[in-house]
Amino acid sequence: MAKKLFLIIGAPGSGKTTDASLIAKKRSDSIVHYSTGDMLRAEVSSGSELGQTIESYISRGALVPLEIIVDTIVSAIDNAPVNNVLIDGYPRSVEQMRALDELLNQKDDIELVSVIEVRVSEQVAKDRILGRASEAKEGEQRSDDSIEVFYNRMKIYTDPLSEIQKFYTDKNLLQVIDGERTLEVIVEDMDKFIHSKI
Repeated sequence: MAKKLFLIIGAPGSGKTTDASLIAKKRSDSIVHYSTGDMLRAEVSSGSELGQTIESYISRGALVPLEIIVDTIVSAIDNAPVNNVLIDGYPRSVEQMRALDELLNQKDDIELVSVIEVRVSEQVAKDRILGRASEAKEGEQRSDDSIEVFYNRMKIYTDPLSEIQKFYTDKNLLQVIDGERTLEVIVEDMDKFIHSKI
């Protein structure tokens, strides 16, 4: 039976990781959630050959090459304990999108069911990220929660976005969810949508 894959994308502050983890927690018998960083770390700690290769990049502060990230994603999906996999924060670039697409075309045992975009305005994203910074106690502030860093992260997200949206819209895979509502409503919405596809 093919594994069903859902990709979840969204701006910094869109809440995509929280949404996905709550859904996976609620339906742990049928859904598992990974973020790209988690998968890379899990592969490293498994001690596999792929993990050792990843470690060699991370340990010297180098970016992990694209094909390794794609291999890691596929390895995580193949080894997932259940048949429905949510991955957040991927693809982050047109290159990542194309690389995954090429690989999935060669694999019959993984079906990309949907790409869910948790959509928030730049203002909402900014308020959430910078609000999170001001609530943190002195000295505990997340180092990435400054305004310049926010705009950099936002630009990295939005630059390839229209091409990513078009690619998945043309494949009839893009599902947009309004991420500006309360967490409960968003999670319920996303959960209902995912459940309707599995």
